[in-house]
Amino acid sequence: MTLDPAATTSRCADRWERDILPALQDYIRIPNVSPAFDPTWADAGHMDRAVALIRDWLAARAPDGATVEEVRLPGRTPVLLVDVPPTGVGATDDTVLLYGHLDKQPPMEGWREGLGPWTPVVAGDRLYGRGGGDDGYAAFAALTAIDAVRSAGGAHARCVVLIEASEESGSPDLPPYIDHLGDRIGSPSLVVCLDSGSNDDRHLWVTASLRGLIHATLRVQVLRDGVHSGSAGGIVPSSFRVLRTLLDRIEDADTGELLLPELHTTVPEERRRQIAETADLLGDIAAEQPFVAGMRPQHATTAELLEANWWGASLAVIGAGGLPGTGQGGNVLRPWTSLDLAIRVPPRVDARAAAAALTERLTSAPPYGAQVQVEVHGAEDGWEAPPTAPWLAEAVDVASRATFGGPARVTGEGGSIPFMAMLGERFPAAQFLIVGVLVPGSNAHGPNEFLHLPTARNVTAAVALVLDAHARRGR
Repeated sequence: MTLDPAATTSRCADRWERDILPALQDYIRIPNVSPAFDPTWADAGHMDRAVALIRDWLAARAPDGATVEEVRLPGRTPVLLVDVPPTGVGATDDTVLLYGHLDKQPPMEGWREGLGPWTPVVAGDRLYGRGGGDDGYAAFAALTAIDAVRSAGGAHARCVVLIEASEESGSPDLPPYIDHLGDRIGSPSLVVCLDSGSNDDRHLWVTASLRGLIHATLRVQVLRDGVHSGSAGGIVPSSFRVLRTLLDRIEDADTGELLLPELHTTVPEERRRQIAETADLLGDIAAEQPFVAGMRPQHATTAELLEANWWGASLAVIGAGGLPGTGQGGNVLRPWTSLDLAIRVPPRVDARAAAAALTERLTSAPPYGAQVQVEVHGAEDGWEAPPTAPWLAEAVDVASRATFGGPARVTGEGGSIPFMAMLGERFPAAQFLIVGVLVPGSNAHGPNEFLHLPTARNVTAAVALVLDAHARRGR
């Protein structure tokens, strides 16, 4: 290590307090909901405000020779591209790509009194508000890490910071930009993604696997019009019951196990070992969930829970159509019911093939001849990290000990970062460093979401140390 870890950590902490935190609070105030949740995003202007805020912050602090550009393709959300030239003795002539996103999930109900999605509140070590840790901090942290290397006389390769604005919608706009900017990005030897989680605030957690996602709408129609339940009950099958029967084709209602072979894979032995090690360290992770009194988790042990979350398939019903709110429905057999389904799929599963099998299972031989439709909105593969190069394993561990005070740890994620699978295919020779700031309880996407500020500062400093190690590897 050539950088002074204490000085690097101190500089990053100072930048966070002085520069990043005020800007991040302004960012939280902007309701720049991802396009999947706001079809009027282009006219609303919130995304433009968020892009302008981050673009101007980056431009005001970019080092000499760097460029900061807002790139727009017709009909797409914009991206920000920062290109920083290499620096330092021994700096390599290749490229590091640093990734984040600036779009947000919708507000959701249930925020505690005094908190809200668009109201930044600093309480102790937490910054509450939508999108601070997922993933508004990323652009600020990426440039700050680069600045920390340069200010301390360290070295880094050419760095390209790419910030997109459609990740929470499944990154539909990112592939066209990667194609459009491919020659300018080049072939990075290291990809740093700042959009993952952290199992505690005592280690740098490196994500080694991500689940994929199938998002689909299942719709069942039994009538042209609704009819009185007294006159039609017992004659017309309920659309809800038919839909419930169809769900039983793909999920065991008692255990939650998904029944399609196409949704499953074999867990590699290395990942089983990492799961066991993480389970021993974390203890009772179920206690972190806001269970109601008397509720218990789906599996008995922490290892089983981690395996199910990282390498299992799971189904969540995330929306419904055709159902009046409670207290609003009449005594009517409704003509149709629809459900939005989010199915998490393990790494190594072909999400598109699984989506096709899912559609076939749900639509074949429908009960009573009901009209059944499945609309697949997206089918994104999961991702598994390639074998870690010795230099990166050492650099990450040294950085973790220097910033967090403990060794680096390997984790998996039950969520998705569609960008990773795409980049894994595009840059098969690259090393990947996937880190994040979402400590237990951060509740990204939900109410009372917060960014843990000490973790954010330490992750920023750790990335700076890894950038320097990358530039000097093999020397």
